[in-house]
Amino acid sequence: MTDTADIILRLVGATLIGAAIGLNRDLHGKPIGVRTLGLVGLASAIATLAVAPTGDEGANASRVIQGVLTGIGFLGAGVIVRRNIENRVHGLTSAACAWTTACLGLVCGLAAWPIVATGVLLVFGLLIFGGPFERMCHRWLAPFSKSADREGAEKDEP
Repeated sequence: MTDTADIILRLVGATLIGAAIGLNRDLHGKPIGVRTLGLVGLASAIATLAVAPTGDEGANASRVIQGVLTGIGFLGAGVIVRRNIENRVHGLTSAACAWTTACLGLVCGLAAWPIVATGVLLVFGLLIFGGPFERMCHRWLAPFSKSADREGAEKDEP
């Protein structure tokens, strides 16, 4: 059986991790923020903890994890927008953040702290350095890109 301090640590950890990821999204002007992702992390941990104290964590936890990961897809779908004018999709990173936050919340609920710590470091590494890395690669690889050739051809046409 899990003691009260451990339960509080799991719930607070999941909430703070979700809120921190949400702050990153909010600071980038994205449609999902601190409250939403904080709640996603918290809810995932609550769902996991609801079955953890029973002693039969295997099958029950597996069903909870499946349910959370399926359900979170609806929230993720809500932040994905397709703009017909530009023919581009926006919000995929925010949707992926919702899914990742749910996973981290589940893992907090299971108290798998090494996985949580590694996951958080990787998430923030990607969110902070992923965009600049992508832009750098585009600059370096643009001469070899087929889309760059097409864009150049389109610009030359009257």
